[in-house]
Parts: sequence; C-alpha cells; structure tokens
Amino acid sequence: MRYRPRIFAGAQILKLRGDRGLSQGTLAQMLSISPSYLSQLEHDDRPLTPRLAEVFAKLFPLEWQDISLDETDRLVFALREAMADPIFSDEFSPDALVKIAEQQPEFARRFIELQASHRRTSQRLELVDEAISVDRAEGSRLPWEEVRDWFHLSNNYVDQLDRAAELLAERLTQEFGQMTAAAMCRHLEDRHGIQVAIEAGNDLRHFDPAAAILRINAGQPDSGIRFQLAYHIATSSLHAEIDDIARSAHLKTTTARELLKVGLANYAAGAVLMPYEAFRRAAREVRHDIERIMPLFGTSFEQTCHRLSTLQREGARGLPVFFCRLDMAGNITKRHSATKLQFARFGGACPLWIAHEAVAIPDRILVQLAETPDGVRYVSMAKGLIKASGRFDRHPRRYAVALGCEVKHANDFVYADSIDLTSSQAVTPIGVSCRICSRVNCDQRAYPPSDQMIAVDHHSRGFVPYRLDRPA
Repeated sequence: MRYRPRIFAGAQILKLRGDRGLSQGTLAQMLSISPSYLSQLEHDDRPLTPRLAEVFAKLFPLEWQDISLDETDRLVFALREAMADPIFSDEFSPDALVKIAEQQPEFARRFIELQASHRRTSQRLELVDEAISVDRAEGSRLPWEEVRDWFHLSNNYVDQLDRAAELLAERLTQEFGQMTAAAMCRHLEDRHGIQVAIEAGNDLRHFDPAAAILRINAGQPDSGIRFQLAYHIATSSLHAEIDDIARSAHLKTTTARELLKVGLANYAAGAVLMPYEAFRRAAREVRHDIERIMPLFGTSFEQTCHRLSTLQREGARGLPVFFCRLDMAGNITKRHSATKLQFARFGGACPLWIAHEAVAIPDRILVQLAETPDGVRYVSMAKGLIKASGRFDRHPRRYAVALGCEVKHANDFVYADSIDLTSSQAVTPIGVSCRICSRVNCDQRAYPPSDQMIAVDHHSRGFVPYRLDRPA
C-alpha cells in the first residue's frame, strides 16, 4: 500500500464555517464530534479521518471539492458519487471506499468509468424508447433534436471550449479591465478588423463579412447586446475549437453539424461572459441567488440560470441543478439536468410543476417542493419572463425559466429558505409527463401512461374517465 498523505484542512474548515455562519459548537454537533476536536482540526493539530471526510462530503458536497487534496480523495469522492446511483441498494462505508481507492485505484477508476458509461447508455435507451413511443424511429431525428441530445449526453459541459473561453475572458479583462459592450466593440475592431454598429433593425445580430460590419439590434437590453457581441467574439477567436468539436460529434447531417456550431458558439459566449471558476465561486458565495449573480457579470436572468447548468468540470463541479425554459404552450425549448430528474423529449411536462404557473405570472419568482415517482424531492424555482420585441407591431416573447436541485443540496440553494422541507403537506407530487408517469391517482392526468392498461367503469366516474388497472 502506498503512503497516503494526511489531510490537514484547518484553513478550509474555518472558511467553510465562516461562509456558512456556523458556530464552532453547531458545526461540531453536525459532525458528531466535540468542539475541542473541531478546534484541533481547525488549527491543524489533527488530520481529517476517512469517516470525518465522508461526513464533510455529505454535509458540504460543494465545499468538499476544494478541501480534498490528493488523488485518493478525488477517487473516494468520485466513487461515492457513482455508488449513489439507484441501481445500488446499499451504501459502502467510508473506510471501505478509502481502502478501494488506496489499494485498487485502477479498479476504482474503471468502476467509475463503467458507472458513467451505464448512465449514458441508459439515457440513450430512454431517448430511443421515447422516440419509438411517438412513432418516430431514433434514426429519423430532426437535426435540432440531434443537437439537443448531443448537449444532453455531454452533460451540457464542453471542456475544451469552456477552458478556451475562460482564457479568452481573462485576456479581454487584462486588455480592457471590464468587459463592457464598448470594450468588446474595441476588441472586435482592434483584433479582427470588425466594425460594430448598434442600431435599430429586424435581426438581433447580423454580420456582413464582405464589409466586415457587425450590426447589433439596439432594442435589446444591455445583457442581450453584450451576449451578441460575445457570440461574435467567440466565433472569431474560437472558431478552430468549435469546428473541431462539431467535426468529431458524429452527427448525421450537415444541417445538424451547422446547428451544433451555433449551439457551441452560444455556449462559448456564455462562458466568456461568465468565466467558469469566477462564476462558480460567486454563485456559491451567494447560495445561487440569481438576482445577486446577475449584476456581477452583467447577464440576464435566463443567461445566468443557463450557465449554472453547465458547471460540470471534473474536480470543480457546481451545484447539480436542472434547468429548462418553457413557452406559453408548455413546450420545453431548453433543457438540461445534472440531477436524477429528466425531461420528456416529446409531449408536455407535468401540469403540476410550478413552471407552468410562472409563465402566466411574469417577473415573480415561484418556489415549489416537488417529489417525483422515484421518491426524490426537489426544490424548484421558476420565473416568468418577457422579452420585448422593440416594436409595437411585434408581439413580445413570453416564457418561463426553471431551476432546481435535490433537497439534499437545499443549504446551497437560497430558494429553499421559504419552504418547510420537513412538511409532507408542502410536497407536490409531479412526474415527467403523463405518457410515462406511473402515478395512478393523479387528478391532473391528461392521458394514461403508455405502459399500463386502463379499466372503464360505466357505473362510477372519478376525475378522469378511466382507472389505471395493471401493467400492459
């Protein structure tokens, strides 16, 4: 067995306690140790034991990523994440995970890769199953569906592009101090010879390559103008990375590859405006309060929510959240989930989900404690938004964005503060969609699930005109 350095994490524990506003006695009670023992840990008089490291990781999963110091600890953290898969019924003890990581590190890595492969394969099977269920073979997906599924199976994180965008943002900040719209215009002119005209127009953004003029619609808010500028900076500076990723994506059509390039450029624009580590750190400091993050990066509510869903960098993950955008008809036009919650690819979302109500109530944040059929509870936040068209004769766009996490991360999600997480009365039972929801007693059901038989009783009528009987 190789020598494993002992973990002394006093400074990190002190910072954690300060950031959380916890007294020494309170944290000691949470860890089931004495205040004197905690004091010794904080002064680096004693190292962390595997059991205490496990407790820290469960209580403070985000902070633990920064406390973990060596390869063994990273392996233990990844093993714990893999073992949290519902296919495993029993938990391994902290000591057992440490022994596996120490004595069989290659096995541990292969096991983690196997579980990740299982998860991706399961997701692909779900995609194919849903496509077949709506009488469309997987091979006949539309180009935009291919691109949507590519991002989904990539966990909504593109490492090569994200790191390149982070370096680009660093260079821009060093060059101009602040990444204002004026600074971004100067960068495009100085580095790429592109003149920017912010003026009235029909398109959000239009580039004339022959004249080297980029026209940005002035009717957008400042966050929208900056995003369009960031998009063009990304396509000008990171085109090689974008082309390389699109080429290796194994999409079936040229149209899908071109759509993927647009999606990747949008991704890069968000990563330039909200550089990964700076954004991740700021989000954690304010417990993922969107309205406190927005002014720090000059971004919109939707842009900020979307960026939170991309924080999947190995060894520096953000809060595992789900994110989606719905229109007035209930169509999900953007979606990603780093949680167990998955969205239906076809058909509407569950009508009991708070996001539907938010569409009709713009500029107000609604919060919900929801439980899916597998028993997992989520804190959901949703806000209705209106994007002005800039013209009287063009309707504004109305939609809602939703963001949420599992209840076990509630301490890091400010929107959970207004909910009694222990009350069974506060929980709303939701599903993915009626077509695949297993709940038999839902009054809001639009149609029966595809895998169950229905029974019709001419002498009795409930809220729906049939009764779910048994699996087909």
